[in-house]
Amino acid sequence: MEHKNKSSRAPLYEALLAYRDSKQRSFHVPGHKNGQAYRHLLEQAEAGQSPAKDIVNEENPHNREIQNDGEKNVNQKVERFSSVGEHGADLENGEQFGDEGVRSEIELAPVRSFLEMMEMDVTEITGTDDLHHPEGVIQEAQELAADCFGAEESFFLVGGSTAGNLSLLLTVCDEPNSIVLVQRNVHKSVIHGLMLAGARAVFLEPWVDPASGLAVMPSVETVQAAVQSYPEAKGVLVTLPNYYGMGADLTPIAEVCHAAGIPLLVDEAHGAHYGQHPELPVSALSCGADGVVQSTHKMLTAFTMGAMLHIQGPLLNRSLLRQRLAMVQSSSPSYPVMASLDLSRRLLHVQGANTFMAGLAAVNAFKRGLAELPRFQLLQPAQPLQPEPPAGTAKPAGMSVSAAQQTREGLTAAAMPSAAGYTAQDPFKAVIYDGAGVLSGYGLQQQLEACGCVPEMSDERYVVLLFSLGSTVQDAQHLLQALHHISSADGHEQIQQSNAESSLQLAKGSAHYISTWNNLQETTRYSEPISFTLQPIVETNTINVPIEESVGCRSAEMVVPYPPGIPLVYPGERISTSMVARIQLLRDEGAKFHGVSDASLQSLKVMKE
Repeated sequence: MEHKNKSSRAPLYEALLAYRDSKQRSFHVPGHKNGQAYRHLLEQAEAGQSPAKDIVNEENPHNREIQNDGEKNVNQKVERFSSVGEHGADLENGEQFGDEGVRSEIELAPVRSFLEMMEMDVTEITGTDDLHHPEGVIQEAQELAADCFGAEESFFLVGGSTAGNLSLLLTVCDEPNSIVLVQRNVHKSVIHGLMLAGARAVFLEPWVDPASGLAVMPSVETVQAAVQSYPEAKGVLVTLPNYYGMGADLTPIAEVCHAAGIPLLVDEAHGAHYGQHPELPVSALSCGADGVVQSTHKMLTAFTMGAMLHIQGPLLNRSLLRQRLAMVQSSSPSYPVMASLDLSRRLLHVQGANTFMAGLAAVNAFKRGLAELPRFQLLQPAQPLQPEPPAGTAKPAGMSVSAAQQTREGLTAAAMPSAAGYTAQDPFKAVIYDGAGVLSGYGLQQQLEACGCVPEMSDERYVVLLFSLGSTVQDAQHLLQALHHISSADGHEQIQQSNAESSLQLAKGSAHYISTWNNLQETTRYSEPISFTLQPIVETNTINVPIEESVGCRSAEMVVPYPPGIPLVYPGERISTSMVARIQLLRDEGAKFHGVSDASLQSLKVMKE
């Protein structure tokens, strides 16, 4: 009972409520003084013009119009959102305000809900603790998080999973030129961590699912071979799940790492919910990972930039880790973001697996409806998901997904010939594609957005639709209506007109399919060590060459298809024929790139040799 009562608390959030209710005078930062800098503008406006109270009312009729306007063009919706959000109020009919001075003051003030948030936007004062030296409510909140997620110790991150990846790499790379074994298709924050650490990366080639063409994670054989070749390696870093929600059991890789005495680090940014419901895949912590980074804001309920770093075992220097966290995180962390982490944990701690029931119902409703639209197919593994009871409960031996559940989720043995590298799919990541071959993933995303449904991402073939515990059956119904509209004859002309070029590319066949996640080399299981440094490349030592002439040159820039932000080419790395082919195909399909000087990617900057 005592544990249950403790887990139902949100100590940091409660401290912010107490601060707000105390109505103390602020003689400290932040400068908005609990929102007073704006509040007096609204008070003046309300005193001079009675309709001003409608200005800060979030339930305005235009919001309702937007909600009910599912079949209209998305551009019209953006315009309406701008008319409300641009001024913090509904200013479409200026004549209702009369006095121009009142209107001007109202335009400067944010909506009431934003002002209320400002009342809890505090700093390190008596009673609110200090993220970098927690002794009070933040310490208690982090201890509750560790209990909830099954860690020995948990740290709040206000800079997203990026801060966690940076701090882990700066911890294990405790001397210049440290070698780290890194999954090749990692997020760019991992590369930045290698640069900051002055490390050398041995890139591990990920296993590719032959049916979907998508890269998952390195095989245990690849990891073992690399560990044996580089016994001086400081650790292994992998990403799981990938951006498409695909994964497999990490336990064998953890065992290889621990046998060599090195830690397994996992970028589990998209798996904060893993292991918290029987229908969800297992968590990295339960598989034995030593350091795990999770974006609590992605799949749970924290504010954007809210994440956590979970630690277990003796292989990480926790004192050094705390120092590194203080280096990469702000000395003025956002208390609303940290409080949202506290609340997200409390929701999960108290409700347990029930937290996900509504979201899973939405996913299942979508999958049932999708089965009636044969044009659109769903990506699924051949093997059942790896379920796990919530952290803190015993895992039954041999637990597997029931036959009824497999039928409901549409798992098929035809999904892939080998289950070794792809045995788990996040049910909240519905990955669909046009089985008719008319629309590329990019084209399908455009059509969905035109119908008021905004996907997480797309590539040449697939569209990733991200559901969560906050999704509803109504969301699923709206999405199905959009897909039905796209599939109908009424939308045929529009589809053909806007996606003719994409259709030509897709018609080349799956042999040419390249996802922005498949940034890998096909010849070896792992690379030679590649050095990373903060020393900039001297411009006079570089030259721009047409991309088709860059084969064999050493790249002078990082080529990063986005999303999901995974480098395809690293500075100093030799450019191969397959790399150029990938870049050209992704470019022609409309993918966006970061890190390049020529945004059109007709040319690349390379080193003079």
